[in-house]
Amino acid sequence: MSGAPPTVAALYVDPNGVYANLPGVEVWDEARDARKYAGPWPVVAHPPCGTWSRNLCFVNEKRWGKKVGDDGGCFAAALEAVRAWGGVLEHPAYSVAWERFNLPRPGTGGWTSDFWDPGVTIEVSQVAFGHEARKRTWLYAVGCELPALTSTEPRAVASVGANVHTGRTHGLPRISGRIVHLTPPAFRDVLLAMARSAAGAVDE
Repeated sequence: MSGAPPTVAALYVDPNGVYANLPGVEVWDEARDARKYAGPWPVVAHPPCGTWSRNLCFVNEKRWGKKVGDDGGCFAAALEAVRAWGGVLEHPAYSVAWERFNLPRPGTGGWTSDFWDPGVTIEVSQVAFGHEARKRTWLYAVGCELPALTSTEPRAVASVGANVHTGRTHGLPRISGRIVHLTPPAFRDVLLAMARSAAGAVDE
């Protein structure tokens, strides 16, 4: 249809969440198995973070025997999709997956790249897009127009989980569960715009 937005595949997302029922968005949830995505659209990927989060993965491995990075190949498949079709991958800041997959580590002051990797990275805080908590996040993008994402952020009104928080999150009420994982619509829109700017398949 004339004027319709370019199609983007949203991988590892809630079928009833912020990506649902949007024009030009093809939702790949757990039931559809986003690991099987084989193109041709650029992607926005939110692979599961439970076994990669620096704050939880080593504790969970020791306490429950869940190996660090044991996500059934979700992160690897998401990374492959971003590199193959263009788009952007989102994960918690300091995700252990960055080291395991030798991705460029976000620096300060904008997008960071390494000559051996096709992607670029940046750290943002989702509170700047309307999340209740600071929710520091790393992005990995390939083949996208790169927005000038601000490093400034408003003060959060909540902190994540039941860990001991210091600094700017000290004393804030804690949130957990589904609320933690919600993607603010304003952040979703930035990620979709990035993916829609991707210029087709990217050769590794």
